[in-house]
Amino acid sequence: MKTQLMERDWLTTARTLSEALPYMQRYSGAIIVVKFGGNAMGDVQDMAEFARDIVLMRQVGMNPVVVHGGGPMINQMLGTLGIESRFVRGKRVTDKATVEVVEMVLTGLVNKRIVQAIMDEGGRAVGLSGKDDDLMVAEADDPELGFVGRPIEMNVQVLRDLFSAGIIPVIAPVATGMDPNETFNVNGDTAAGAIAAALQADRLLLLTDVSGVKNADGEVVTQMTPEQVRAMIDDGTISGGMIPKVETALQAVEKGVRAAVILDGRLPSATLLELFTEHGAGSIIRATEPRVKPRED
Repeated sequence: MKTQLMERDWLTTARTLSEALPYMQRYSGAIIVVKFGGNAMGDVQDMAEFARDIVLMRQVGMNPVVVHGGGPMINQMLGTLGIESRFVRGKRVTDKATVEVVEMVLTGLVNKRIVQAIMDEGGRAVGLSGKDDDLMVAEADDPELGFVGRPIEMNVQVLRDLFSAGIIPVIAPVATGMDPNETFNVNGDTAAGAIAAALQADRLLLLTDVSGVKNADGEVVTQMTPEQVRAMIDDGTISGGMIPKVETALQAVEKGVRAAVILDGRLPSATLLELFTEHGAGSIIRATEPRVKPRED
């Protein structure tokens, strides 16, 4: 009985790999930018699973780029250091002391944890911030918010060099300013969208803690065009914290990314489900490009 069960498991695994082959072929050589954040960053098992999926993507010929956040860790460190946070219109005012903590946590703690997790799974990874090789140059997004930045210049050749060497870039969303003495904290989704656009990536995957973009009936919308996204924002169907995510995805598509996906990062192997299955696992925004097989709404 036990042998029969094991044989069924092996057969299921073999069938799954066989069914994934067309999608692996489709994405061979593709650039996939993945924004990683949320609760999974603090869970050892979830981090290991995410890293394993990223290593697999590289192993089958893709060029994954990981862009990460780290809000909970930043909040914890600010509290430990006794630095009080002030907010304007729901956004944190980032003064010089705060941005120094942001840089320390994102580049020195979170970034290296992800790099190590990828290496533990057999991959090769290098941690960067937007300040390395002037990868991301930013300006103040809103003077009231201090050192919160908006990318205005991207220099992604260093990422292409890493692709050529078989290395996975892991990027902390910290940018330099036009004044090289300035440091800006950039929203992780915004940074991922800017990097994906500069690379003309095949996919931008924005991992979230929700199931995806929902319509007026509360059902997840699996496919959207830019025009549909704008209409859903205008009529209030897309609201609250989902608006900046879909706007990031929309801007990336309009700047040349083939498709952007709002993806439920709570799903096991969410990135692989999105890339290697017919129906995907999230809400995809694209202008014209079809999948290997069309998704059903």
